[in-house]
Amino acid sequence: MNTLFVALHLIVSVLLIVVVLLQEGKDPGMRGIQGASSDMGDSFFKRAGGTTKEKMQVRLTTTLAILFLITTVVLVITVS
Repeated sequence: MNTLFVALHLIVSVLLIVVVLLQEGKDPGMRGIQGASSDMGDSFFKRAGGTTKEKMQVRLTTTLAILFLITTVVLVITVS
């Protein structure tokens, strides 16, 4: 049982790291020099209010973070 949670914890940890690294930053980058805000742009994702790709990534990150928390608590309880 403990081995199952350790394996699950490792899988969730790696997935969480990958999902966080795949997300785009909120930093405007070079556009910040000109005084442009980070929400300026003509892409579909910006006009849609972040309801597609960004929202899916936020939900996936939240779900994986909750799973990470649960597996951590279970492992702490079983080891003690």
